[in-house]
Amino acid sequence: MFKPNTTVSCIVVCQNHFLLVEEIDSGKTVFNQPAGHLEANETLLAAAQRELYEETGLSLMPQALLGIYQSYVPVKNIQYLRFCYIIELEDETLPPTSPKDDDIIAAHWMTYPQIVEKKGSLRSHMVKICIDDYLAGKRIPLESVQSYL
Repeated sequence: MFKPNTTVSCIVVCQNHFLLVEEIDSGKTVFNQPAGHLEANETLLAAAQRELYEETGLSLMPQALLGIYQSYVPVKNIQYLRFCYIIELEDETLPPTSPKDDDIIAAHWMTYPQIVEKKGSLRSHMVKICIDDYLAGKRIPLESVQSYL
């Protein structure tokens, strides 16, 4: 039976800046939303919070689900099912980050134009697609995803 890789990610926004993590993928420095794989006996929401904390040091609660994305990476022959969450911060200052995951080089607050400039360094096309969907106002209530673990 086919089973896609289930992943979670977070669009974290503060003062028109988006939080991206810098990491190494296949020997290349890339930028991604805080993201990772769903673990056994873990809800999607808990996975998103865990990955955000591990990759940025921030303990935050998502306010909405941005969307569910299905994508295929031909080079790796892997299909992903990505649940992307939204966290909007009302703070006047960008919160400092402190990645806990050794695979993360740093976490950066970036404006949309800065992200567009890094298009060739984004971990996947999904990074910009999710940000564009956020900017388009897409939102799904958290209650739309039910967990019965």
